[in-house]
Amino acid sequence: MKKTIVFIHGMFQNGKSWDKWVNYFEERGYNCIAPSWPDHLGEPSALRANPPATLGDLMLEDVIGAIEQVVIDAGGGKLDVTEKPIVIGHSVGGLLTQIFVNKNLASLGVPISPVAPNKMMTIDWPFFKNVAAITNPFKGDEPFKHTAETFHENFCNTLDESAAQIAFETTATYDSRNVLRGCLGEYGEVPLEVPHVPMLFIAGKEDKIIPYELVEKNYNAYKDEENGDVDYLEFENKSHFICGEPGWEIIAEQIHSWIKEKEIALANSTL
Repeated sequence: MKKTIVFIHGMFQNGKSWDKWVNYFEERGYNCIAPSWPDHLGEPSALRANPPATLGDLMLEDVIGAIEQVVIDAGGGKLDVTEKPIVIGHSVGGLLTQIFVNKNLASLGVPISPVAPNKMMTIDWPFFKNVAAITNPFKGDEPFKHTAETFHENFCNTLDESAAQIAFETTATYDSRNVLRGCLGEYGEVPLEVPHVPMLFIAGKEDKIIPYELVEKNYNAYKDEENGDVDYLEFENKSHFICGEPGWEIIAEQIHSWIKEKEIALANSTL
């Protein structure tokens, strides 16, 4: 039976951002699901041209609830860890990966440039600047709208101007400030002392939104607890657009190798 992978996108993207990853892993024998968050389904360009009227009201708990059901359905509601899906998430999707691992809904978890749980921070000016701009309380429920210029500067800063423009036009969405606000509150909390299935943390060295130091801090918080198997990989010259920029295949290959290694270990442990 094919193993299922659920890919979870982050802010300013939707399920289409995983198209190349879905093809890559389907070619290697996996059943792949890449759901879009509520108010994120469709072509990114159309979503920018006509943002859903309720987008600004979208809360982190709404996203968690919708995607959690996808993860549960992907596992067929089974309790057996071998039946549960692998969960791979980027940015806020990485935080959701940690949440679903904590809830024992996944067989393996791969948080890529994840928003860190439990209000973890790092001293990094671009990080604080981005968080402050998005969560700005004076903006109320007005959606945050990246321009091609701000998307290039912050999200895909390792690309040249032409490639960044294409990335914006084909993948960028607007998003709810309330999602990131929620990440800094109770819905963004993960008890690190709970035993968990293996996780692989991925970081990009040039990421201005989730700096690699924060990903490493997140990883080390689990490592110190010794309640499960955690690994960490860091990639040079990669921005927050790590899943879409040139060289994404190298990262996917590393993740695939890690998954195969853990699947073999899991199979041996159940014999």
